[in-house]
Amino acid sequence: MMRVQKIMTTPIKQVFEFLKVGARIQLWLYEDTKMRIEGKLIGFDEYMNVVLDDAVEVYVKKNVSKSIGRIMLKGDNIALVREVSK
Repeated sequence: MMRVQKIMTTPIKQVFEFLKVGARIQLWLYEDTKMRIEGKLIGFDEYMNVVLDDAVEVYVKKNVSKSIGRIMLKGDNIALVREVSK
């Protein structure tokens, strides 16, 4: 029987992968469950502060979005990071 080995990845490594491929990501905010922020990841640091280009506020229940351009979001405000389809 073949044994499958699982490889652990660190959060910072996963975010770096998003950066390398120019991924568009969605950020869930820590204290605001009604809104998500989507944009192209163009930078981050060891504190998970992120810089997004072409950022958009997406209001979940209203299904409305608002363009906010290039932003820097402090890592303290981020609850979840995920890649979104282009």
